[in-house]
Amino acid sequence: MSTLTADWQDYALLDSGQGRKLERFGPVTLIRPEAQASWQPALPRADWDAAHAVFEASSQNGGRWLPRQPLPPRWEMGYGALRFWVQASQSRQVGLFPENAVHWDWIAAQIRHASQPLRVLNLFGYTGLATLSAAQAGAHVTHVDAAKKAVLWARDNQALSGLHQRPIRWIVEDALSYLRREARRGVRYHGIVLDPPAFGRGPGGEVWSFDRLFGALCDACRALLADEASFIVATVYTQGVTPATLAAALTGMTRGRAGQVTSGELATLERSAGRLLRNAFYARWQAKSPTSEVAERPSGASHRRNQVD
Repeated sequence: MSTLTADWQDYALLDSGQGRKLERFGPVTLIRPEAQASWQPALPRADWDAAHAVFEASSQNGGRWLPRQPLPPRWEMGYGALRFWVQASQSRQVGLFPENAVHWDWIAAQIRHASQPLRVLNLFGYTGLATLSAAQAGAHVTHVDAAKKAVLWARDNQALSGLHQRPIRWIVEDALSYLRREARRGVRYHGIVLDPPAFGRGPGGEVWSFDRLFGALCDACRALLADEASFIVATVYTQGVTPATLAAALTGMTRGRAGQVTSGELATLERSAGRLLRNAFYARWQAKSPTSEVAERPSGASHRRNQVD
């Protein structure tokens, strides 16, 4: 299991229990639902009562935030040299999946140790933190997301991080449609980052279903890999997917290429009682080259991995 890297100063999983989790995002503490937290909270009730807001889930409209004290419309956070905006959105999300920081570090390391400038494609890029990490490390990045709001949020994060001069292409488009168009144009990428949701809709009404289209997505990505491709990262939150499933997908995408696939779980370590909350499954492919000697950062993270040669 990969836990949060030691560089997180602005985020913490403070406590969990009774189907909820207490988190700190910069200066704001929030309570969100967490099905895994079947145990009792470790912190006293006063700590939970001091949260700025709690998300109340609903089967009818998804849910809503219930403020307990003034909650800013958005606020600033940071990770390393990155700065970005966070806000309590209607979907209970805040524009940030902190557990993915281990990927941001790993991607940046691949780029910095590459023997040439890398072209990186970030699909389902959301608010752009993987994109900005790659750009900050020196890559030319194409960021694709079907939600215009998410891409605008990502561009705000780019400006806040002072990376407005870095070569980033911002694309609002259905991922599969974009991949097929790039293939026709003969465009190739050295690195691909995937974070596909279970379901989604494109700006043209396209319907994304992980179960139905993930295989086609992998095939389309395979067609866009440059001969000297360096890495692939896939992260999935969809129920029913396993690390072995993702490892097999990346092995198929890189068939005939020298490299190694690793897979495992992303998890968050709770501060109050040291319990782990599983967040997602992931797989990575790394080409066998001078860059393959770049290790995952020993930043206090522990992880369980499956290796496929």
